Amino acid sequence: MTDETILKYEEMAKLNLSDETRQWAIGVMNVLEESFKKLRQIDTGAVDPLISVLDLSNVFRNDVAKKFITRDQLLSNAPEASDGYFQVPKTLE
Repeated sequence: MTDETILKYEEMAKLNLSDETRQWAIGVMNVLEESFKKLRQIDTGAVDPLISVLDLSNVFRNDVAKKFITRDQLLSNAPEASDGYFQVPKTLE
């Protein structure tokens, strides 16, 4: 990471960093870059992707449609109903 690079990032992010903060950011970015270089050297070809660190699995039920209540029973408590649907006041002219 160089001064030129950090200035480009600073401009893209619409930041105005002090020289001291800019130098600190350059140092942090260089440490991160070195860390990522080390990580890239690790062979992970034989490692399965990890979705979660917890050893849990979902228990799914069959997706079966069930009729619990009829339309007439549902609409019996509605203040107004029309053609089997809830009747609501008009909201747009």
